[in-house]
Amino acid sequence: MQYINRLSDYEGRKEAAVTFGKFDGLHTGHQKLVEQVQKLGKEKGLASIVCAFDMKPLWERIGKKPRILMSGKERQRQLTGKADVLVECPFTLAFSQIHAEEFIRDIVCRRFHARYVVVGTDFQFGYEKRGDIHMLRQFEEAYGYRLIVIEKERYEDRVISSTYIKELLSGGELALANRLLGYPYGITGQVEHGKKLGRTLGFPTLNVAWQEDKLVPPRGVYLSNIQVDGKWFHGISNVGVKPTVSKEERVLIESFLFGYEGDAYGKEVAIDLLAFRRPERVFGSVAELKACIDRDIEYGKHFFANVE
Repeated sequence: MQYINRLSDYEGRKEAAVTFGKFDGLHTGHQKLVEQVQKLGKEKGLASIVCAFDMKPLWERIGKKPRILMSGKERQRQLTGKADVLVECPFTLAFSQIHAEEFIRDIVCRRFHARYVVVGTDFQFGYEKRGDIHMLRQFEEAYGYRLIVIEKERYEDRVISSTYIKELLSGGELALANRLLGYPYGITGQVEHGKKLGRTLGFPTLNVAWQEDKLVPPRGVYLSNIQVDGKWFHGISNVGVKPTVSKEERVLIESFLFGYEGDAYGKEVAIDLLAFRRPERVFGSVAELKACIDRDIEYGKHFFANVE
């Protein structure tokens, strides 16, 4: 899959099936849009394109600091094999001032050469959000594309949305959040050098800084899967600040991998959170901390033995 981080850098000439949205989390509702674009691409011989609006420029402009579910790199990871092109489109001031019909003419048609436009029922676009699915329908014939509108996915009585999933994660409902995402929530990042306390205690760990703008689930120990050098390992991961041994406030995810003996420093790893084990807390001593981690490790081994 081709990854492009600016709209102006997309120079494809092939006709396309394209979907638009923020796609924060790429949850099961978003995946319906992507699946439709992929299907059209294969059946009609078109380029399948996902255009994701990166809202950071807008948030910086208005002083807002929301927490996201995924980075552009993580979105790329989830979309690999599911679309031909992922275009990250920064929501700059200039972009926000594009009028709705200009968006259709200049972006949908001239930039992406869209033969099919696939969006959700609430899709809005253009200056002051004046464009919607009704406008897209109105201009179908004039601009030569076909509009496909996908109904919202629901869980019980609620629409599946990034906002709903953030509520679930913040409230510690990881299992349901993962179900609605369609994959385990987690993080991708570079392994950094720590204080090597885990190594001295007998369980060397991989330390990855939690992204500042990414939603942090409840601090504590999780059962996890960790990918290093393209290979997956079971393990346990602590999300937090290690209050027993550190005064830092920076959130890290520290993972102990079952069966891994390599050197991962400086490597990029992916960590998926599968289930919550216990909350992070301050221990009375390092010995007490070690005893608890030993129990966490044993619990983790039993957990994975029973799910395989």
